[in-house]
Amino acid sequence: MKRSSDRILTTHAGSLPRPQELLDLYRAEDRGELADRARLAQRLTAAVAEVMTRQKQAGIDIPDDGEFGKSTGQTTDYAPWLTYIYPRLKGFTGGVPMSEAMRFKAGGITFGSFMERRDFARFREFYSDPQAIGFGGSITARKIPVCTEPISYRGQEAVQADIRNLKAAMAAAGVDEAFMCAASPGVIERSQNRYYQREEEFLYAIADAMHEEYKAIVEAGLILQIDDPGMPDTWDSAIPEPPLELYRNYARVRIEALNHALRGLPEERIRYHICWGSWHGPHTTDLPLRDVVDLVLSVKAQAYSVEAGNARHEHEWRVWEEVELPPDKLLIPGVVSHATNVVEHPELVAERIGNYARLVGRENVLAGTDCGFGTWVGQAAVDPEVAWAKLASLSEGARIASARFW
Repeated sequence: MKRSSDRILTTHAGSLPRPQELLDLYRAEDRGELADRARLAQRLTAAVAEVMTRQKQAGIDIPDDGEFGKSTGQTTDYAPWLTYIYPRLKGFTGGVPMSEAMRFKAGGITFGSFMERRDFARFREFYSDPQAIGFGGSITARKIPVCTEPISYRGQEAVQADIRNLKAAMAAAGVDEAFMCAASPGVIERSQNRYYQREEEFLYAIADAMHEEYKAIVEAGLILQIDDPGMPDTWDSAIPEPPLELYRNYARVRIEALNHALRGLPEERIRYHICWGSWHGPHTTDLPLRDVVDLVLSVKAQAYSVEAGNARHEHEWRVWEEVELPPDKLLIPGVVSHATNVVEHPELVAERIGNYARLVGRENVLAGTDCGFGTWVGQAAVDPEVAWAKLASLSEGARIASARFW
């Protein structure tokens, strides 16, 4: 994995705005109205090549495929970074509304649905307004598949298609390192289990299946990014708020399952991303990074990507005044935010980078983004052109920081 050996390198969290034509083709596929699947495959290949070139032009040193290959089946507009996986896992069928699917008990804690989060209850009027963040209460009607039989991985063709598209785009753009995202077992678990008798059986069955996807990405010579926002943000779904240590035990079990899924894979090819959810809301009940940073660092990865640019978490660079980044590890702080259409000034970006470089070492910092820019569509999203302006500002801020530290 590349390090910032002579300047601050740049990357991002994964999801980028999809071209409208690609979205239209995915929606037609979801409705069963796609007559020409070859057209979708061709447009996807072209879109990945285009987004690779655009990332390079924006100054992104370690790009990805924008997660363009993640079609979700009936939920194309919602969290493709997560819901893409269910068609790739045998054992998940049908579907129940999210209001039901995300209600579960685990680790002695009762968790509510997406719309039952404590932050949502605290700001009910805001969250029920579709104009506020783009979805309102309608999100509860979207469907999540249910586990009804033994889980195994059947996504070999899909992941290989993603790999082919990304590697072809890298070759065409002259890019020598790129990453590909995959969901963690812990976030996939937040569906509904109607087959396994014990919660850990369900969790480890998912982990064993996901090992196949992780292995395919690493063996293709790509950097694997594990997306695990659920590790810190499931805290907000616990009803009532549990004792911190009880939640830490819950999170620790999920990290152990993730490490099981990563078994045998080289740490230097893996990065781990957490955030507190990409929706644009108050986030007043987010769990502080300080309370789980040791758990983050226990993941068998070389790099750790954390939110660091939005108004709720920007101050958490000070955590690293007390916590030592282990030797040979990398930190990817999000120094531009996904939660606003305001484009960060490059000087601010450089200042944020500098806070981390002074604490963990200039060579151990990669400048990143808080979360993905293509997770939501419509009013909940960062405007696509704004997203690209943010990435350009990220690169310029890294250039300014590099001049200060080298």
